[in-house]
Amino acid sequence: MFDPKTTKYPYTEYTDGHYIKITKDNGLVFDRNYPYIDKSKGFKFKAFWFRLFYRLIILPVSNIRLGLRVKGRKNLRKHKAAIKGGIISCCNHVHYWDFLGISYGIRPYKPKFLAWAQNIRGGLSKPMRLAGGIPIPDNLSGQVAYSKAIRDYLNSGGWLHIYAEGSMWEYYKPIRPFKRGTASYAIKYDKPILPMSYTYRRPGFIRRVIFRQIALFTLNIGTPIYRNKELNIDDQENDLTIRAHEAVCKLANIENNIYEPIFNDSKKINYY
Repeated sequence: MFDPKTTKYPYTEYTDGHYIKITKDNGLVFDRNYPYIDKSKGFKFKAFWFRLFYRLIILPVSNIRLGLRVKGRKNLRKHKAAIKGGIISCCNHVHYWDFLGISYGIRPYKPKFLAWAQNIRGGLSKPMRLAGGIPIPDNLSGQVAYSKAIRDYLNSGGWLHIYAEGSMWEYYKPIRPFKRGTASYAIKYDKPILPMSYTYRRPGFIRRVIFRQIALFTLNIGTPIYRNKELNIDDQENDLTIRAHEAVCKLANIENNIYEPIFNDSKKINYY
């Protein structure tokens, strides 16, 4: 399996670190009054037209840019009943546009995704919200309203995508340790986790030499995994996090991943 092994990006010391600096701040406050899932008519109207543009223009362009291929869509049909009841997906976060690839890969489902609060305050705030971004509140006053919005969304059959690694590392092949949040949500709301992974392909001459493209992307869609209700809650969370990480590694064709499955102040390993 192709590994880009690029030195272009300043991966951080800790595996959950963000290296992209967000300079703009629109001042949004994610407190108990913020509409984490906006149901207003005005937002729905904007979202309808944005999603139309998204489907007709943005997704085709991003697919070309990523060189996207999708494997495992048959699993969506096979597990339609599980998805209909509400589901949480996780995937390695390896490109600024990789959520677009996920949206295309799981069509016709319309997922929402958890986003770093600084991103929703940044320059792409409006398109991220219209595309389904839900900010994770960085203050206690917003946690109750946020949790209720997530609960209601999942219980209504929603699809929530979580980047379990905690941050984006572009073109990075190893699967970084997972934060416990994905499993925590799955247990709290009794929903399955659908693992996915991005793998890379070597670009052809034109993309590699003329367009300087580092790699092409393949999205691999797995099958749902469920919590083990015979364990206590803490053990369920550990077990589900480990199994979700293992599933993503397997989809990425990585047999001996260099990282532990659960984040524990884990540091970057220089393997090349």
